[in-house]
Amino acid sequence: MFGAFRPSPVSHGGLLWKVPWRLSAPRKARQRQRLRDVDEVIETVRQSGVTCRSLDLALALPKQHEMPAKDKYTVFSRSSRGYRKGIHKVPKWTRLTQRTNPLGF
Repeated sequence: MFGAFRPSPVSHGGLLWKVPWRLSAPRKARQRQRLRDVDEVIETVRQSGVTCRSLDLALALPKQHEMPAKDKYTVFSRSSRGYRKGIHKVPKWTRLTQRTNPLGF
């Protein structure tokens, strides 16, 4: 079908998933709330008296209020310029723990 109203090809911005280049304020707020929720679960398990290796590893992670903004919203990436990329560009970023990064980055 030719003409002014033909469907645009995918290579020219058709039906693709678009990922914004930075997090919006509501998405940042949800990320902070997600981190606080995880901190609360870790603290509840610690208070219950259960001991296991995964709990020890979780207790070693920084809490949400101890993390700088750089670590809350970005992660280390070897291939990115500046060695950082937005956390929302990581696959399954809402389900993974991305609280620690290499020293110096």
